[in-house]
Amino acid sequence: MNFSIIDREMMSQALKLAAKGRFTTSPNPTVGCVIVADGKIAGQGFTRPAGGNHAEIEALQNAGDTDVAGATAYVSLEPCSHQGKTGPCVEALIAAGIGRVVIACEDPNPQVAGSGIEKLQAAGIQVESGLLEDQARDINRGFIKRHEQGTPWVLVKMAASLDGRTAMASGQSQWITTPPARQDVQRLRAASCAIITGIGTQLMDDPSLTVRITHEELGVEDSLQQPLRVVVDSNLQMAATARMFEQPGPTLIATLDGESQREKSQALIDAGAEVVFLPAIGEHIDLQALLVALATRGCNQVMVEAGAGLAGAFIAEGLLDELVCYWAPKLFGNDARPMFNLPIRTIDAHLALSVKDMRMIGEDIRVTLTPDKDY
Repeated sequence: MNFSIIDREMMSQALKLAAKGRFTTSPNPTVGCVIVADGKIAGQGFTRPAGGNHAEIEALQNAGDTDVAGATAYVSLEPCSHQGKTGPCVEALIAAGIGRVVIACEDPNPQVAGSGIEKLQAAGIQVESGLLEDQARDINRGFIKRHEQGTPWVLVKMAASLDGRTAMASGQSQWITTPPARQDVQRLRAASCAIITGIGTQLMDDPSLTVRITHEELGVEDSLQQPLRVVVDSNLQMAATARMFEQPGPTLIATLDGESQREKSQALIDAGAEVVFLPAIGEHIDLQALLVALATRGCNQVMVEAGAGLAGAFIAEGLLDELVCYWAPKLFGNDARPMFNLPIRTIDAHLALSVKDMRMIGEDIRVTLTPDKDY
């Protein structure tokens, strides 16, 4: 496709709008839409939280009384063609008389998956796709992965000293990083559908695992939802008095399927938890099965905040999509605990990572990395 400069500018604007929903639209994708009539922006909008308007409807409503017949709509994701909590956006675009629709990328949701484009074309609307597709896929990477691969995007977060230590030998770890870095972690939590930790961390720290940042601080318009808290607890050691059960939002305990666990689960259920029984790999929970279970619950992105054992297991089992490390300018020494337990014995067996971003957060350094594909 030969897209014009105006096309690129308008799709860039649609992507900026889409970014406004990145903390609030899950399990739906975050989408932006810009409608251009007679060379001017007539209306624009982005997807609101589940059950609210999609981007196309917001843009049409924002256009008000402006005549958009024959106008071009720039949409960062293929308009939906099915009836969900809201009506199909393709029908609204057709009814408004839109003459051309430019789409960044197709929707992998089987309920859409090209049918939105087909319906627009059947109505005589010119459809062009693929403009800034890589950027559009990146902003919805969790949604796309969930529909294409059946599992959510997995982000592992670690905070460590410069010598790669996450806690002292005693387990003491508060605080490695400075307040600005800890506030930055809240942004990662807010963008996640679930936060996963292990029973070791839960027993040691009794964390709340809540989002402690407001939508105003994030600069977004819609209120935030608390992510699902997930504790990987193979033998159900978690107590019903854990702090998580006092917090807003749901808690899920992932454990092995067995008679003992089923007997012990009732106390946690009574405390407000959901308990899911999963198969084992060796003596441990099948983490792939856990991710599939979270995907069926509509989780697009999950964040792992755990100790060296569980964090290392996600990496060792090839489940890592993104690693975010906060490095504090401190040295903890060789007796302190490492970042990951990884069974790597030779240099040739190393895991290669690519640095995607590096910046200062207060006095700490945040590095964002992704593994080489097919590791």
